Amino acid sequence: MTLPMQVPIPGLPARVRIHEVGPRDGLQNEKATVPTAVKADFVRRLAEAGLTTVEATSFVHPEWVPQLADAEELFPQVAALPVALPVLVPNERGLDRALALGARRVAVFASATESFAKANLNRTVDESLAMFAPVVARAKAAGVHVRGYLSMCFGDPWEGAVPVPRVVRVCRALLDLGCDELSLGDTIGVATPGHVTALLDELTGQGVPVDAVGVHFHDTYGQALANTLAALQRGVTTVDASAGGLGGCPFAKSATGNLATEDLVWMLRGLGVETGVDLGRLVATSVWMAAHLNRPSPSRTVRALSPTHHQEQ
Repeated sequence: MTLPMQVPIPGLPARVRIHEVGPRDGLQNEKATVPTAVKADFVRRLAEAGLTTVEATSFVHPEWVPQLADAEELFPQVAALPVALPVLVPNERGLDRALALGARRVAVFASATESFAKANLNRTVDESLAMFAPVVARAKAAGVHVRGYLSMCFGDPWEGAVPVPRVVRVCRALLDLGCDELSLGDTIGVATPGHVTALLDELTGQGVPVDAVGVHFHDTYGQALANTLAALQRGVTTVDASAGGLGGCPFAKSATGNLATEDLVWMLRGLGVETGVDLGRLVATSVWMAAHLNRPSPSRTVRALSPTHHQEQ
């Protein structure tokens, strides 16, 4: 396929690492519970499409996220794949479960706002950081890579606007705990490019290296790709995305789907930015998963490149 025509913008990174969150962040927000064998096949297909980081599951209490209650069963089925397979761990018990299965990359999830910390973790922001401290310390002692997710970086459904310095404070705290990498979450999808630029500038101004920062945008208001481009122009090279645009956030009811990986790959291909992803295989994977979920993919690129997909659903 000769489209999209490659027309680079000066100053963008040569390569972007896509942190694929479909099997975890995508499926955890689906009403239907997907069989473990289908989830394992989903992870395998994503790896075969060229994604090098595929977030596999979450070791949270099954009552919190029943869609991912099969983490112990799933992870051994995909552990041998030649890709990074991060998993979420909310506390030391979750870490124990992940380490017992040989996980080498884990993630903790914090909030930039008190309201969401209370809703999601039933703790204040500082109490949640204190809870993560031994988790991160023990993971690092075991030689495990740790990602710190930070929700509500650009707006909160209860509090509204979130001041940039407050976000920077929690980012610094996560790095001080020992996190190797941060993911800045626009949990309800309200960010716009100027806001993204301002936050990234403040972070780098406070000594946070841009290569330790990833971005996680939701497309609630159609801004995810514009926000991603703004982040790339500030040197970010890690972008979270979800195959087929699956998922949102079960604890933030106004959140809609994640940025679709296919839409991201299409934009990056046109910009001449390498991802290593086979777009055709990725689209086929999302069409396959949409059939299992019995609904069409919300990704515009999936629909454009598989015109029969929408009709069949």
